[in-house]
Amino acid sequence: MITGHGKTAVAGPIHLDLSTGVMGNDPRVERTVKTVGQMKRVFLDEQARSEMDPAQVMYAMEYWKPVPDGTEAGLFFGNSTVFPGVIGEEYFMTRGHFHAKRDRAEFYSTASGTGMLVLMDEQRCATVQEMGAGSTHYIPGRIAHRVVNTGAVPLTFLACWPSDAGYDYAAIEEQGFSVRVLRRNGVPEVVVQL
Repeated sequence: MITGHGKTAVAGPIHLDLSTGVMGNDPRVERTVKTVGQMKRVFLDEQARSEMDPAQVMYAMEYWKPVPDGTEAGLFFGNSTVFPGVIGEEYFMTRGHFHAKRDRAEFYSTASGTGMLVLMDEQRCATVQEMGAGSTHYIPGRIAHRVVNTGAVPLTFLACWPSDAGYDYAAIEEQGFSVRVLRRNGVPEVVVQL
């Protein structure tokens, strides 16, 4: 920690393996997972989801919060790994969210694997961007975002977002995204949802 005339303390660094996107065993790094059982009403085929092992991990997250939640002008950093798989025809994916403070933006950068970043504005207009090692994506404010693993190996991406952004999952739970990424004839197909 460096201190000087001001009273601002600077958090010391953590270790990030740039080849994998994985953070070290630093106790400041928080970890969480989302399982099939926690993804109710996210997938089109709820029956197929309910028949899977509810403890199966769909995606895992590591994140570092060097400032408290809600700190204005602060940043958080983390990674997510979406594992390969399908439920019905739909690839494994993150829940997706808007930010609670809708004008907050975010960066994603793909470390490994392949997939798609689904982006949707508040009028439900959606676009999809290909994700692959090295692809870096800017997600503007007021845009919902979700990551879909379309490959046969885990998809790991890094993220950096404002510490006061928060999450709004409710809007997505109510209406879902306006596009879905399905596996059709063994390849990804983007399908518009009415």
